Amino acid sequence: MEILHISNELKARILLEKQAGRSIGFVPTMGALHKGHLSLVKKAKKACDVVVVSIYVNPTQFNVKEDLDKYPRTLKEDAKKLTGFADLIFNPKTNEEVYGDSMELKEYDFDGLDQPLEGSFRPGHFKGMANVVSKLFSIVQPDKAFFGLKDYQQFLLVKKMVEIDNHPVDVIGCSIIRESHGLAMSSRNERLTPKGREAAGIIFYALNFVRKFYSNYSVEELQTRALFLIDGILDVEYLEFRNADTLEEITELKKGVHVFLSFAGYIDEVRLIDNIRFEVE
Repeated sequence: MEILHISNELKARILLEKQAGRSIGFVPTMGALHKGHLSLVKKAKKACDVVVVSIYVNPTQFNVKEDLDKYPRTLKEDAKKLTGFADLIFNPKTNEEVYGDSMELKEYDFDGLDQPLEGSFRPGHFKGMANVVSKLFSIVQPDKAFFGLKDYQQFLLVKKMVEIDNHPVDVIGCSIIRESHGLAMSSRNERLTPKGREAAGIIFYALNFVRKFYSNYSVEELQTRALFLIDGILDVEYLEFRNADTLEEITELKKGVHVFLSFAGYIDEVRLIDNIRFEVE
């Protein structure tokens, strides 16, 4: 496994691999890797000949500078975790290695997919995310790219960005990896107290309550009951029922509808997100 810091060096290496007929799998990350990230890397390893993992804390997708400053940088530990699974780590030496001379961001028309949920609470986040992923795709030139479905809205937007920018890459969504008590794995979990980390498992419990009992109640009643379970444990930003394909709000659970139930909230001053998806039978 090699760690490369210069984009032109990575491009040259990728070119050699492609000339040899090898397929390229790519997992973009911001580091502080956990089992969720590693599950993506393992899937990439099974599907592709060469696996590239980027470790780059992208400044353009942070709304609050304090969050950017606090984000853990753990390259040495991350490299150890990737040994045996990744072939190349791209850890850009500077922002210029990704963005070039200017960090001016492209405007994307996502047909409204970027407006609700995370888009309404983190303005500018998806614009920064789409730009950096597009830049990384141009550098890495992957055949397949792997994304965790904990960030399901992001997954939809990456697929849309690929259409707009005409990247020849297959974007693959991978299941959420959870801790033993149900909390979705995230680099942010490391900032939780042990008590808070355990308590945050209530999120998945509440989401599963909805999936199990959706036929017994209206959408409004389901939302009220799920929020009651979470109340007093987390400060809720949103818990919303959306169409999993269009992200339009769902007010009635009709047969055949693909539901995307999405949550965001705070515990221990740490913002957590989670979701489940299910089809109404």
